[in-house]
Amino acid sequence: MLKYALIAVACTLAAAPALADERLDITPRTLVMTAYQPEWNALVHAVTAPKEYRINGMTYLTGTLEGKPILLMQSGVSMVNAAMNTQLVIDRFTVKRIVFSGIAGGVDPGLSIGDVIVLEDWGQYLEVNFARKAGKKSWKSPEAAAPEAPGNWNFIFPRGVTVANAATPPQRIFKFPMDAGLLELARKVAPTVDMEACVPPSPTQLPDTELCLKKAPKVVVGGTGVSAGVYADNAEFREYLFKAWNARVLDMESGAVAQVAYANQVPTIVFRSLSDLAGGDKHKNMEDTYEHLAAVNSAHVVRAFVAALPD
Repeated sequence: MLKYALIAVACTLAAAPALADERLDITPRTLVMTAYQPEWNALVHAVTAPKEYRINGMTYLTGTLEGKPILLMQSGVSMVNAAMNTQLVIDRFTVKRIVFSGIAGGVDPGLSIGDVIVLEDWGQYLEVNFARKAGKKSWKSPEAAAPEAPGNWNFIFPRGVTVANAATPPQRIFKFPMDAGLLELARKVAPTVDMEACVPPSPTQLPDTELCLKKAPKVVVGGTGVSAGVYADNAEFREYLFKAWNARVLDMESGAVAQVAYANQVPTIVFRSLSDLAGGDKHKNMEDTYEHLAAVNSAHVVRAFVAALPD
């Protein structure tokens, strides 16, 4: 009996990798990723010939967007969800490239709510050391700061994250670059897109808020975005991120997606539209007013971008 039991265990272990590597769809597709429902809602209606898959309670939708084969998904909000589900979808589908569509908080004072920005690279601003006090106004980090590290904010010292891929040995990275070819295409597409300036009427609309933006939204390509598992709404920290990281926007997923894409060598680009100013809003954080408008504007640009892809 022991002999047969050992054979059964061996067969089970041998079969496990095959099951883990089984692809649900072998068609090479552009992965159009969103984080949560409003971003998904802004795109799902445009998907034709949809086919639904369910993994770990999440929906994955294959089909066609603007004539191109795509896979639409939600990563879930925040860094661990984004990293976990990016790797999952790379393992279970045939992902040609990643195109992220979503909202963000504005950090660069030159950007306004409703604008769409396509960043050249993404950092993770809470991959850090927490330093100990070394005097009334100074701090001592437990390790020396790398020359390329952004400056510290009080006791918070950026330390980057060490990552490798098949082409590059492990190295400490502060900013993960987006794909150069995809960025160049985004620069060509950006001037061609018309975007929304008014929030559609809603029964949940907050009183005494403007429904139309004062400035027409624009599409901007370039600069750095930063991510962390933090809903950031702090004016002082916003100023720090702008000065130390040269950050233009912040969010809760893109830096994690960028890291997983780097590890898997999957070309990636991220489109984010400003729903709020991450602490720079005049009276209160405005995401609850403008998240739908921002999600739709990002979707408009992403659809034009997907239409311009060669395949």
